[in-house]
Order: sequence, then structure tokens, then C-alpha cells
Amino acid sequence: MTPADPQQTDAGSRHLLLVGAGLANGLIALRMARQDPQVRITMIDGATEPFGEHTWSFHTADLSPEDLDWVLPVAAHSWTGQQVRFRAHSRTLGTGYASLTSASVRSAVESLPNVEIRTGAPVAEVHADRVVLASGETVAADCVIDARGHRKSPHMQLGFQKFVGLEIETETPHGISVPMIMDASVDQKDGYRFVYLLPFSPTRLLIEDTRYADGEALDLQALAGDISEYAAARGWEVKSVVREEHGVLPIALAFDAEAFWRDAPPDVPQAGMRAGLFHPTTGYSLPEAVRVANVVADSWPTGSAALAGRIREHALGRARAQSFYRLLNRMLFRAAIPTRRHLVLERFYRLPQSLIERFYAGRTTPADIARILIGKPPVPIGRALSCLSERRFLQDAGK
Repeated sequence: MTPADPQQTDAGSRHLLLVGAGLANGLIALRMARQDPQVRITMIDGATEPFGEHTWSFHTADLSPEDLDWVLPVAAHSWTGQQVRFRAHSRTLGTGYASLTSASVRSAVESLPNVEIRTGAPVAEVHADRVVLASGETVAADCVIDARGHRKSPHMQLGFQKFVGLEIETETPHGISVPMIMDASVDQKDGYRFVYLLPFSPTRLLIEDTRYADGEALDLQALAGDISEYAAARGWEVKSVVREEHGVLPIALAFDAEAFWRDAPPDVPQAGMRAGLFHPTTGYSLPEAVRVANVVADSWPTGSAALAGRIREHALGRARAQSFYRLLNRMLFRAAIPTRRHLVLERFYRLPQSLIERFYAGRTTPADIARILIGKPPVPIGRALSCLSERRFLQDAGK
């Protein structure tokens, strides 16, 4: 197969190749279908089931009205509010919340007439104008985007958000009407622990046991057991377990974005977690994936090298804008005593709702930063001071 000419100008005849069938590429496909329904899109993944078994959530305040217009129809569930609970503080927020699921994204992408999803096709090589499969087959395209998941790098120092989730059917109504973003009233273990609840129906509930931990080891059996104990303590009798999901998300403590991008191919666009695009503190990736989908759509028609440069500049800008979040993460993971990390979040959730919304959206203002830092922090001052320099943190980690 001969690679297509990336300089041709007929957008309707151009071929976009998306490597990896995950959230980032799913959103790119959906956004491109809105931008140009004639573009031919092929999505390739080594797994047998595209989009895996995941739930991707976001606060409706994370996205612009224009982006909500095309993202919300893909959501499997949405709510008009959310709650948090700590031992000394509970709160209901009026911020909308929504969740995409693997099934809802898969259904939306598969309904696009110009998209072909190829599964069970492991990729051996990714180039600017083609992909070579493990089978030896070459698939050519005008533009290739690589979104095959998190790319480990010595230039990004991490903590971890790890979780196990069980979607259950209860014998009687569970009584949860809006998402519980954090129930940190639970026993603290393995760093900062909270339970996350999404009510899908009066008797259907996703329960996730989440840990902000220093290590990425995930004991599936232990966390599933903790979920069962939590359900029993809430008085929920489990009729059946509908499905299970689990994951380990990176939480960025320090990041040399320039060095990170020097290690990436200069002519192959990166997207999603592979591009280091996620909220450093919360781990939420959907808002950043929407931003990149817009970069792709706004750049189209384009070749791989030009798009790689645009995404790189976008990602470097996002990294600079996120430095405050990485500072907070260093405070949480390195300054706070592990069993008292929950006090940092409890203090945060006493702040104004508008500030919390901007924080999740990654649009924290200088005034917000001052408000978050004002007062006596719930971490030892000496330990906090040692976390201030991101450059020093990276240097020390590399020794």
C-alpha cells in the first residue's frame, strides 16, 4: 500500500489513522465527524474490545457550551449536582456532572458512517504516514495520531491514583440521587482514601474505592473487599455485581515538559495520556482530550508533522498552566502525613463552588491560588517548604 500524499487539499478524500481505541481517539473521531463528515477515519487497537471497560466522568463546568453540545450526547448518565463527605464536613454542590462509559463511546463512534474500527490488530511501528501491524501489514494514511496510553518518562515524577470499581445491583433502592465525588469519611489507608459513588438507577450503583498512593501496586481483591464492607456499612444488600473496572492513573508531582516532548517523535502527533494531557491533581482526562480533539479539528486538513507541532505547543502551554496543581500534589504526597492527607481535601472543599469548578476545569486564577494557599495549611511547614521547587524535585528524583 502506497502512503497517501499529505499535501493533497481535498479534505473529503483524506485518511486519518487513529492508533489506540480509547477515550482520546474516540473524542477525536466524534469531533472530526462534526467538523468534516467526509473524512475517512480508521481506528486501530490491539485489544479485542475497543474502549475497554471504563467510566470517564467530567463536571459540566469543565467544558464550554460549544463542547458540551457534542460531548453530552455521548454521556451515558448525567446529574444536576454532586456531593462530598468528610468526617468533619459534608457538602452538596450544584455543579452538573456527567459520565461517559466504554459502551456509550463505542456506540457513538460505531454509529459514524465514515469510521472503521479494527480490533485485535497489535501495532508494531507508528510512522507519520503509516502504521505497521505486528502481522506485517502496513496501513497508510495522510495523518496518524498515536494515543496508546500513558508514556512513562523520567521527566515526569508521579504519585498514583488507583481504584477498583464495582457496579452493583442492590436488592432495595440505595438512596443515592447524585454522585458522591468523594466520601472520605472512610478509614484512611494506603495514602488518601475515598469512595466514589455514581447512581445509575434507584438500584444500580457504581462504587469505586480510590487511593492517592505513592506506589502503583493495586490489590484488586483487597479493594473489592473494602467495597463490600462499605456497601454493608451503608445497609446495601448486593443482589448482583454487574461489572468491574480498575485502573492506576498518574498524578503529576513534577514535570519537565520540554524534555518530555523532546523524547516524542517530532512528526507523529501524540494525544491523550500519551501526550501527558490530564489534570495533574484529579487525574481527569476528558476535558484535556476535548481540547486536543478541537486542536485536530481546527487544524484539518493537515499532515502528521504539522499537527504534531500544534499539539506539542498546545501541550507545553497546558503544562505551564498546570504548575500550581503539581505544587499542590507535591504538598499532598510529600509534605502531608499520609494518614492526614484527607485534611488537605477537606479544607479545599470548604472553598467557594466557583473556585472548585475552575480548579477541576484547569482554569484556576491567581486569586484562586491565593485563596487556596491562604491560612495555615494542614501540612508541616518545613516539609511544605521543601516541595516548592519543581526543578529541585526533578533533580533529586533523578539522583
